[in-house]
Amino acid sequence: MAAASVTSSNSVRGVCDYDLLFDCVHCGLCAEACPTYIVTRCEMDSPRGRIYLMKSLAEGCIDLDDDAARHLDLCLGCRGCETACPSGVHYGRLIEGARLFVEQNHRRGFVDRFKRRAVGAIFPYPRRLRMLLAPLKLVERLGLRPALTAVLPRMIHDWLDLLPPLEPDLRPLARGANSAPRTGAPTVVVHHGCVAQVLANSENLNSERLLAAAGYRVVQLEPTSCCGALDLHSGNGSRARDFARANVRALKNSGADSIVSAASGCSVAIAEYGELLRDEPKFVDAARAVSSKVRDLSSLLLDAPAGPKREFRCRVTCHDACHLAHGLGVREAPRKLLASIPGVTIIEMTQSDLCCGSAGSYNLTEPAMARDLARRKADNIVATDADYVVLANPGCEFQIAAELRRRGSRIKVVHLADFLAMASQ
Repeated sequence: MAAASVTSSNSVRGVCDYDLLFDCVHCGLCAEACPTYIVTRCEMDSPRGRIYLMKSLAEGCIDLDDDAARHLDLCLGCRGCETACPSGVHYGRLIEGARLFVEQNHRRGFVDRFKRRAVGAIFPYPRRLRMLLAPLKLVERLGLRPALTAVLPRMIHDWLDLLPPLEPDLRPLARGANSAPRTGAPTVVVHHGCVAQVLANSENLNSERLLAAAGYRVVQLEPTSCCGALDLHSGNGSRARDFARANVRALKNSGADSIVSAASGCSVAIAEYGELLRDEPKFVDAARAVSSKVRDLSSLLLDAPAGPKREFRCRVTCHDACHLAHGLGVREAPRKLLASIPGVTIIEMTQSDLCCGSAGSYNLTEPAMARDLARRKADNIVATDADYVVLANPGCEFQIAAELRRRGSRIKVVHLADFLAMASQ
C-alpha cells in the first residue's frame, strides 16, 4: 500500500462514517470470530486490521491501491466480529461505507469488473434470472448438465456448480390453516426476495403456510423488490436505497404487524432501512417503522400456540446463518422449534455460526476463499453424522449443498421452513 502525507489536501473523510472508527479500541477479540483472519492469519484481513486500514484511508495516510482494495474486498460482511466485540463497534456500517468508497475510487481488473457487473445486472431482478436459467433447465431435463459444465470456462463452471437442481420443485408444502384466521389475528407479510423466489420459492410458500397454520393472517406483498442487500455488500449504495424506498412503500401499504423473510440477509437489510434512509425526510419515519416490524420465522412460530406434531425421527444439526445470528441475534428459537418435534435429535456442530462462504454474491466474486470456508463448514457438518443440516438462508443452503455434493455426502441441506413442512407430512 502506497504511503501518502497525513496532511495531504487530498485527505478524505468519505471512506465511511469516520466517527464510528473510534469505537474500536483495537483489543483484537474480534479476530478469532473473523472467517478470513482464521484462514489467512493476516492482520489486515481481520476486522481490527480493516478498521485501521479504513482510518488510514480516511486520513490520507495511504492511497487506495490494489492491495488496500483487496483486504476490504475479502471481508465477507458476516458481522461475526460485532457479536464478539465488547465495545459495540458498528462494523457492518463501516465496511458498507468503505465498499462504496472503493467502488467510486478504484478501478478493478477486467475479470473482476465483469463478475461484479454480471451479478448486479441479473441477481436483483427475478425475471432476468428466470430468463437466464431457462436454457439451463432444458439442458438439465435432457441430462446434459454435467457435459455442459465440463466444457465451460472455469469461472462459469464454478458458478453453475452452486446452483441447486432446476427441475420442478418437488419439496413438500406445509399444510395451510384449516380455517380462516381468528378475528383480530396478527398479520404478517413474507418478503419473497429476488434470488429466493426463483431458486427456492418453496421456502417462501412454506413460510406463509406455516404462519397461516399457526393462526396468523398472511398478507401478500405486491410488488416484491430486491431488499438491496446485494448492492449494500458490493458498494452500490444508490441502487440499494432505490430498492429500500420501493420496499418501504410496499411494506407500509401492506399494513402487516410483522415482516418475515426466508433469507436472513434480506431480514437484516430490511431491519436496517431506518438507518439506510436516515437522511431522507420523506422516508425515514416510514423506514424506521418498517424496520421495527422485522421478525424471524422461528420466533413467530414459537409465539403461536403449538398444535400436536407427528413423530419425525432423524438427527439434525443447525448452521447459524450469519445475519440471523449476528444481525438479528437469533440462535435459540430455531433449535427450540426443532426440538419440539417428536423424534428429532439435535446435534450441535463445531463453529455453527462461522460463515460458510456464501455471503450474498461473495462465493461468485471470491470463489477461492468461499470454497475454503465451505470445506471447513462441511468438515464440521460431516463430523456430526446428522441426517439433515437445517438453516435459515437460501444462499447458505446452495453453498453448503454444493460442497456436500462434491463429497458425495448423504447429509441433506434443508431450509427451516422446508424442514418443518416435511416433518408435518
